[in-house]
Amino acid sequence: MWSYYQKIILYLLLMNGVFGVDADEVKSVSVLEGDSVTLRNDDTEIQTQHQILWMFGPQDSRIAEIHKKIIDMFESNEIFGNRLKLDGKTGSLNITNVRITDSGQYKLLIISNGGISNKRFNVTVYAHLSVPVIIRDSSQCSSGRSTVTKCVLLCSVMNVTHVSLSWYKGNSLLSSISVSDLNIRLSLPLEVEYQDTNTYRCVVSNPITNHTQHLDINELCQPCSDLLPSHVIVLIAVAVMLAVVISVILFWRFEKCKKSPRDDQTLEEEVLYTEPNVSTQPIHIVVRLFNIIICFFYVLFG
Repeated sequence: MWSYYQKIILYLLLMNGVFGVDADEVKSVSVLEGDSVTLRNDDTEIQTQHQILWMFGPQDSRIAEIHKKIIDMFESNEIFGNRLKLDGKTGSLNITNVRITDSGQYKLLIISNGGISNKRFNVTVYAHLSVPVIIRDSSQCSSGRSTVTKCVLLCSVMNVTHVSLSWYKGNSLLSSISVSDLNIRLSLPLEVEYQDTNTYRCVVSNPITNHTQHLDINELCQPCSDLLPSHVIVLIAVAVMLAVVISVILFWRFEKCKKSPRDDQTLEEEVLYTEPNVSTQPIHIVVRLFNIIICFFYVLFG
């Protein structure tokens, strides 16, 4: 462990930004979530008198140290758990199973008899990408218009961070959109002719990997006249529901007639038994005719 005076000197050095000749040099490192990354010290082997200190984040939290060949991981287990390893020979820092929260700046401070040197690493951890999805903009035909001559498509990808979404026509870039710190659903539109024979593809990418979805115009783009308007679909759905309800009622009446068949006289007495009311007479007539029809079909096909 460092002595009290060494800690005071280190604190003053950090506060005043004394990092040697390499103070402005920052190495960018990109890694995919779940992989491993090693932040390397350029020295092939550290000497006994060398003091190695690794720090992380905007507060320069100390996460690992080598002093007189003794390794101290400080409180790094609170941030990295057991995913952090320090090479006692080279001073290189290895992080396994990296997470998005591991992104940030790492500083390596090397103190030796020759002075103090510093190295900085800007680490960015990228999430795995999902394959983009291409759908048609349904609002085009929602009004039932059949005069639309172009097809509007949307390419979307869910829950993305630090990515670019692009449309390509062949190998030519048509349009692109990028996000950095957001975790959202990203969409990019494309307008094509119905009879377009060119090849289109939508690509989502980050600095490490990419995924491509190819467009099938014949499958997704049909003239609006070939598509049913939304209100027609609703009417069809209502008609089907009514047909189901009527079928259930007919089946119930048929079973009732089957179990206790009634002739016309019984039906007539049933109607006459009700309290005479001018306003209800048409209803009773309809009910009687309905029962007669059901029983007639039962006699023919029962």
